[in-house]
Amino acid sequence: MIDLPLDKLKPGQVTAQSIYNSSGGSFLTRGTKLTPQYIDKLQHLGIDNLHVMSTRADEKMAPPEDILSEKTRVLAVKRVYDVFQQVEKSGTLDPEPLAQVADTMVNDIVERHGNLVQLTDIRAHDMYTFAHCVNVAMLSTLIGVLAGLTPKQLGELSLGALMHDVGKISIPLNILNKPGRLTDEEFAVIKSHPKAGYDKIASMRRLDAAKLGLVALQHHEHMDGRGYPAGLKGEHIHLYGRISAIADVYDALTSARPYKKAFSPFKAYDIMAHKSEGHFDEALLKLFFRNVAIFPVGSVMSLSSGYGIVKEVAFGQTDRPKVFMFANRDGQPLQKPYLEDLSVRWDRTIHGVLDGEELEGLIERLGFDPAELTTSDGAN
Repeated sequence: MIDLPLDKLKPGQVTAQSIYNSSGGSFLTRGTKLTPQYIDKLQHLGIDNLHVMSTRADEKMAPPEDILSEKTRVLAVKRVYDVFQQVEKSGTLDPEPLAQVADTMVNDIVERHGNLVQLTDIRAHDMYTFAHCVNVAMLSTLIGVLAGLTPKQLGELSLGALMHDVGKISIPLNILNKPGRLTDEEFAVIKSHPKAGYDKIASMRRLDAAKLGLVALQHHEHMDGRGYPAGLKGEHIHLYGRISAIADVYDALTSARPYKKAFSPFKAYDIMAHKSEGHFDEALLKLFFRNVAIFPVGSVMSLSSGYGIVKEVAFGQTDRPKVFMFANRDGQPLQKPYLEDLSVRWDRTIHGVLDGEELEGLIERLGFDPAELTTSDGAN
């Protein structure tokens, strides 16, 4: 897998991410072969980079199955878009279209939770909130399944998460998408969205409205009390709030925004697991990352022993995948690549994942794309 700038894309390459347009629809789905027309359209959409499975146009490697079917994801993004647009126009929130898709998402995830969470999608900037809500609902529901929530609780959590950012509708786009540092006044406006969302959801004519609103109200609370809007601590934060906080931050970190590039799953893991003390429920966080492809298949890693490409990721060992080692520490190709299981080789230190520019340079020096190894036994 490699993140390429648009001018390096070639017809025939297979996409590793889905792309959503500004009207809530899916333009390209994961696993699509690029054509000249698709590449031109990406440019018109303002997409700068795209993850593809290989630099080779004849590579047949398909992206791994995600925990949510593409059909369900596309439907969910469109429903969130439609419902939020209606709220903006009329001020009323009708949750029924979202309730139906929330049930479908729960069913998908219960059936497919044997699949690891894969690389997230790409959204046009004005589509961020809608697709973000879907990803937060997907990830929250997965955590809920892993944590043993009841079907009723999973339904509440999924639906609440689909609506969790409805309070952002009233925030000016120039603040939401500001590329620079927010002023104190602007940040105060941002911090108003959890309570605004809760009030909108709680006003619905549903018996469970107040409980559904907890995701909106508490997804920015921190376990150490340094979050907002109420500065709640520990168990005073509802389980739905603790779960959605993890999902919200992970998706935000791995998504491109006008003011930042998307972080890799490994970078997001490093930030959340090692540099966010006091932010998350640690037990839920560990549960989550045992089911996330921190190093997606096809990622090229820099290790203390050289360079390797991820061949397989196992549940519970997502931070120590199986890799094909293909180059030494100097970037020189090995005479014979070999498979190494990092879960039993703790003497191997992982330095990081190569970004697109680094990987392009390595491929040029090697004279071949290591993605070829992921579709063979690596011993050629």
